Amino acid sequence: MPVKTPRRARDKYIVLGAICLASSVLPLDFSGAAAATPSIARALGGSPIALTWVVNAFMLSFGSCVMAAGALADAYGRRRVFTLGIALFVVTSIAVSFAPSVVWLDVFRVAQGIAAACTLSGGSAALAQEFEGPEQSRAFSLLGTTFGVGLAFGPSIGGVLIGAFGWRSVFLSGAVLGVVSLVFGVPRMRESRDPNARGVDWPGTVSFTAALALFTFALIEAPDQGWTSPLVLGLFAGAGFSLLGFVNIELRAERPMLDLSLFRYPRFVGVQALPIATACCYVVLLILLPIRFIGIEGHGEVAGGAMMIALSAPMLVVPFATAICTRWISAGRLCAVGLALSACGLVWLGYVPPGAPSAAIATPMLLIGFGASMPWGLMDGLSVSVVPKERAGMATGIFSTTRVAGESILLAATRAALATLLAARLAHTEGASNRGAAQLTEAAQSIAAGDLRQVDMDPAMVAVVYGDAFRTLCIALAVITFASALVALVFLGRTQRAGELPDVDGTAIE
Repeated sequence: MPVKTPRRARDKYIVLGAICLASSVLPLDFSGAAAATPSIARALGGSPIALTWVVNAFMLSFGSCVMAAGALADAYGRRRVFTLGIALFVVTSIAVSFAPSVVWLDVFRVAQGIAAACTLSGGSAALAQEFEGPEQSRAFSLLGTTFGVGLAFGPSIGGVLIGAFGWRSVFLSGAVLGVVSLVFGVPRMRESRDPNARGVDWPGTVSFTAALALFTFALIEAPDQGWTSPLVLGLFAGAGFSLLGFVNIELRAERPMLDLSLFRYPRFVGVQALPIATACCYVVLLILLPIRFIGIEGHGEVAGGAMMIALSAPMLVVPFATAICTRWISAGRLCAVGLALSACGLVWLGYVPPGAPSAAIATPMLLIGFGASMPWGLMDGLSVSVVPKERAGMATGIFSTTRVAGESILLAATRAALATLLAARLAHTEGASNRGAAQLTEAAQSIAAGDLRQVDMDPAMVAVVYGDAFRTLCIALAVITFASALVALVFLGRTQRAGELPDVDGTAIE
């Protein structure tokens, strides 16, 4: 590894700002696409499944490639991988903006997700080399918070851009911000790599990508084909075999891409549970709620984006306040309290029917946003020192993979569950129950996607059916979130306080 030389503090913090800007653009491009989906449907058409891939294609390739990108960063240079990633992200964002059809848009979104994986892995690994000790924890907390802010305000910013310039501006804005990060950050960033790295674990990468892709395909196809259809069962089986193959490869590898032995440490397990929990109680709502507001309730893109501020606003303040509170209260307890609050908010939200006054839905959204923001500002800092510093690419890759792959799977699962619940409700609804199973399935898929162009049903009836299905989904998400709160309390009860540097074995040292 190159010998460190004294540098001006200003350069170091400009690098931090550039990486944080890049990390905010990636999730903004993800959640902003949700607000753009109804406009994309009107402009380019496309089936409900093709429209679903507007978001899922990005998340699938993003989550599949994060660990491989981390290994590339360790082997070939963190600065080099970050530069490649952000440059490719700019190019693919422009390509998405000019996509002539939904199919091409989905293809470009796959490439955009690969670029996002390189950007996040290379940038976060480079950041670990710029800061040490308490400064490093604060830098990664800021990184996680800016990621959350980009994710949280994506629908709101997207709504404003769509209202003013059209849906293509959502993706073009990501290209512009990517250029800013590239111009200001890369020239000041030092190159670093792991001298013991041996390149990408391609068998592990292929098997993991296959498992994630097959599982996501199964979830997306299940409402249309049936959960017990040969195709869906075959996809689930293929995902299971691929996952077993991945685990076997990693256990036998001399230098695995994912060090499974780390799961022996309770704190490591607890940290990985946090992004799954926030995906359940927060991230899926950033995708589902804009579709509900714009596609089901008929609000415009600007109004629908403005309604999302209640969910997003706490992300600006709460993560920083929570980090300060770790001086007196353990991170595990703070995370548990936050997730429990979000679980309560989810139940409350489920009982707010479509078309209710904005104030009625804003209050539970504010509670969910407040609760989810509490662990958000802590989990990146908690994860970074699980492995030795020279394996920073792997450490950030594991956590980022858990976050992004978990969000991808949960998003596909919640959409599939919503479509299935809608089909079941429609089958028992007067005026719709006399339709064939195929018609009901197609209608349910369109309603779940917020595309009512082909749904020949009374809008009031659609709103009631959607409200019933959405309530059941919210209760299920609340149960998972509350269970995650208990996991955080048990496994992270002895997490280090601010200012302590944890060793690789999970014990805190001064």
